[in-house]
Amino acid sequence: MRIDYYFFTVSPFACLAGDRLERIAERHGAEIVYKPVDAAALFARTGGQPLPERPQARRDYRLQELRRQAKKREMPIALQPAHFPTNPAPSSYAIIAAQADGAGDTGALVRNILTACWVEERDIAEDAVIRDCLGRAGFDPGLADRGLLAGAETYARNLEEAVEAGVFGSPFYIVGDERFWGQDRLEDLDLHLAGRL
Repeated sequence: MRIDYYFFTVSPFACLAGDRLERIAERHGAEIVYKPVDAAALFARTGGQPLPERPQARRDYRLQELRRQAKKREMPIALQPAHFPTNPAPSSYAIIAAQADGAGDTGALVRNILTACWVEERDIAEDAVIRDCLGRAGFDPGLADRGLLAGAETYARNLEEAVEAGVFGSPFYIVGDERFWGQDRLEDLDLHLAGRL
């Protein structure tokens, strides 16, 4: 069983997923394939709007929903972090390189990067931050400097695969033909993997 996990490394809702996806996958013996995607490019292809272009009512609701979901999950979150927006490509390339390397914990790396942005208010486009996140997840921090071309190629391929699979936001989980959008749909993903939904 395989879960294709499409996400933006600058997604607060992906941050709020915590380690629930990994726990669900472990419970069902499923493999997770981490697929970071460029948010701006995906929105342009699927009808989404970048945050600054959304109507004020939608932006206000997003902040309320982030606050509520963080409280519900008992997780800290900076609603307006110091380094958002930032360039998601370097952190995405690092995740792609780490997953290919396989020496550490890719799920922990993804959480480290999301937490760095949304809790610790660090700039995940900075090399030192990415290297720290890699090291804490059991990877060689030097992966941040290697495989940039392969990372860029995979990042572009992830976008094409996301569009073809019907992905339009983050986090997005796909198992076969079943799609689940949002960290608040992880319970449904769990039920689906158990054959109950």
